[in-house]
Amino acid sequence: MRFLLVIREQGFPSGERIYTPDASPPLAEPERMLKNNGYQVFVSDIEEEICQKVKTADAVVLHLPISGISVWGSLVSKSKAVPLMWWCSAAMAASSLESCEDDIPVDGILTPSMSAQELHWALHLGAKHFFERQQWIDERAQLVSRLEERKWIDLAKGILCEINLISEAEAYEVLRKRAMNERKRIVDIATLIVKAHQQLRT
Repeated sequence: MRFLLVIREQGFPSGERIYTPDASPPLAEPERMLKNNGYQVFVSDIEEEICQKVKTADAVVLHLPISGISVWGSLVSKSKAVPLMWWCSAAMAASSLESCEDDIPVDGILTPSMSAQELHWALHLGAKHFFERQQWIDERAQLVSRLEERKWIDLAKGILCEINLISEAEAYEVLRKRAMNERKRIVDIATLIVKAHQQLRT
């Protein structure tokens, strides 16, 4: 992990824009600390730049109050799934007291007091947590998809049982054979049957 994108909310904490037409942005925490420890850092508060730079970033450091994490996290995830780290300085912690009970979608926390080794391990563990979270999201999506498929198959079996006066096992066998003959998935055949039945009843 070498390239880090730092997102700073416009106007926080200095009240100045990060970029000015005639000057580079002044370094502040956490970008100074990250650069001093050998990381390549790009800092921005501009949506278009962030969406572009995140495509090559290894992780994103959110240098903003907790209240802004969900918004920026969602924006970033639309461009690329990357580990999200929260920069928890004294100012950020103080500005986030009212939101401390919220479910914060971050993979790790960085603080100004960290040594180089602590920073390295925090980023490493954050990346590990991110991959575990992504795996959980993928597994959940697969389970939701299977439940949805099961719903269509059960509805189709019920229709076949009612119309043909057959058992559920026989109805499933009808679905399976038709799917094989038409080289389609059982759920696709089930969906066609249910939708056709619904149209006939309206």
